Amino acid sequence: MKYRVGSPIGRVAGMVCTFALSWGGARSPLLAGAPAAAPPPVAAAGFTLVKSLGGIDEYHLDGNGLTVLLVPDHSAPVVTFQVTYRVGSRNEVTGTTGSTHILEHLMFKGSEHFNDPKGNSVKQFLERVGGQFNASTAVDRTNYFATVGRESLEGYIAIEADRMRHLWLRETDRQAEMTVVRNEYERGKNDPDRVLGEEVTAAAYQALPYHHPTIGWKSDIEHVSIAKLHEFYDTFYWPNNATVTVVGDVDEAVTLGLIKKYYGIYSASPQPIPGMYTEEPQQTGPRRVLVKRPGELGTVVIAHKVPNARDADQPALEMLDAILSSGKNARLYRALVDKGLALNAGAGTDLHFDLSLHVLTASLAPGATHDQVEEALGEEIAKIKTDGVTPAEIARVKQQYIAADAYKRDGTAAVASELNEWIGVGDWTLYVTFPQKVQQVTPADVQRVAKQYFEEDQSTTGWFVPVHSGAEKGS
Repeated sequence: MKYRVGSPIGRVAGMVCTFALSWGGARSPLLAGAPAAAPPPVAAAGFTLVKSLGGIDEYHLDGNGLTVLLVPDHSAPVVTFQVTYRVGSRNEVTGTTGSTHILEHLMFKGSEHFNDPKGNSVKQFLERVGGQFNASTAVDRTNYFATVGRESLEGYIAIEADRMRHLWLRETDRQAEMTVVRNEYERGKNDPDRVLGEEVTAAAYQALPYHHPTIGWKSDIEHVSIAKLHEFYDTFYWPNNATVTVVGDVDEAVTLGLIKKYYGIYSASPQPIPGMYTEEPQQTGPRRVLVKRPGELGTVVIAHKVPNARDADQPALEMLDAILSSGKNARLYRALVDKGLALNAGAGTDLHFDLSLHVLTASLAPGATHDQVEEALGEEIAKIKTDGVTPAEIARVKQQYIAADAYKRDGTAAVASELNEWIGVGDWTLYVTFPQKVQQVTPADVQRVAKQYFEEDQSTTGWFVPVHSGAEKGS
């Protein structure tokens, strides 16, 4: 996966709460989609085995539609337990933008059976057992996760299940967390590249709700009511809109029994989970965004909408981006950084359930102009469209991809995190098959996708122009 938390131009693909402990987990053998041989999946009462792939077993809880992914890894006595809800800022509308993220904060304020007054809240429990935990919000999903010793797994499942349907939603908590989120929002506005990324995204998407920043607009953050948040919770936080992922030192039959014990008490949602039927209209010409504000050096971003994350062209786009920006031998480095036009340059895709957004980005070197950098970025794409790429380039970036992908899967928490992103975009099996598809990409595939998706009339270009002390923004 590309461009999640901490992307170069500040797009908020995943907003991670700051109150939690750091990530962790045992070193995992599940590398590059090729895990060690696993025993056959178990038959468990109340569950239907849907499929098994790459050492991962998918079950559905018959009574309510909860999806369960089990990934046994006995290399250390720890387990990462994660719940992914298929709801994100994509499901918000004007007036409720940022609600998914605020609700994520409120999920840590206590539930009916697990809360601070009882001394057994999620934070109290996990700190007591030495668990490492967090949560994050993105455009297509929200997730909650913890890595614990295997002996503490049941305690965390009980807490996570309780807050699925018995969350405390109180106005005092909303007010407190609203100020936290508003501060988060304002900190983001101090980062010019993040602001540029948000404005480019808003210009690129006119109809799809990816137009809105994940954190929401400030007025919505401040004024959304607790009743609206409760309505949002009661719409999306149901078993049939969630996937539980368990990675680590588990007995599958015992783990399924625990999940049934704590999640099986709930029904599926009383109403169907609302779908999102909005489609992005065809873009009819190039779009431009100019951001002027205090800063030191400028930035250029060129964005194009590309297919959803599940599309067969995504592996070729992955290799195209690696050729452009992976290491000092990459084309953008040689064309911009080596020549003194940029301090750094990159390419990548925000992978989404609906239309994804591909970006080229460069931070200007002192003395370089925006026109020079924009022209240089465009020239590198034009060269690939005209002349293609070499087999040697493809071979190099495929090896780099294997190493980077293995690193991202190193540990139970890392495996759960990668699965989470593929769940969010609509197909967890891409966790296994995407690396395989990358290895099948040819030079012709790379040239084809460059020609198909990177047309000027389909572009959105953004400039950050720094305004120095004493200068007028309109100058």
